[in-house]
Amino acid sequence: DIGDIIRGKDLYLGDKKKAKLNRKRKIRTEIERNFQEIHSEVTTNGELQKRYGQDGQNFYQLREDWWYANRETVWKAMTCEAPESASYIRKTCDGGENPTATQGNCKCINGDVPTYFDYVPQYLR
Repeated sequence: DIGDIIRGKDLYLGDKKKAKLNRKRKIRTEIERNFQEIHSEVTTNGELQKRYGQDGQNFYQLREDWWYANRETVWKAMTCEAPESASYIRKTCDGGENPTATQGNCKCINGDVPTYFDYVPQYLR
């Protein structure tokens, strides 16, 4: 799941073939480099130094905060143009109570994007 990848918590080990392992390693390295740049920017003036100063080389707190702030935008980017027949889109609206499908693959009837399940551990999904 994209949220787990961004937050550095992806459990999928992937295909053992060398080409795919190299691709996954490259993606992971690029994400870490991007968060290193963000970390440098947000901690230079001292305002966020206390929050992210001890974040370590993986920047888990920064990644978590970034995902929280941007997950709705990421969801829209991934799904709004998906075809109606996309099997990824499931009945996920209404917080799991009386699930309904998204309207046009983007939003629930109330306007929310169905991202409530992105904090459920991967092994439970």
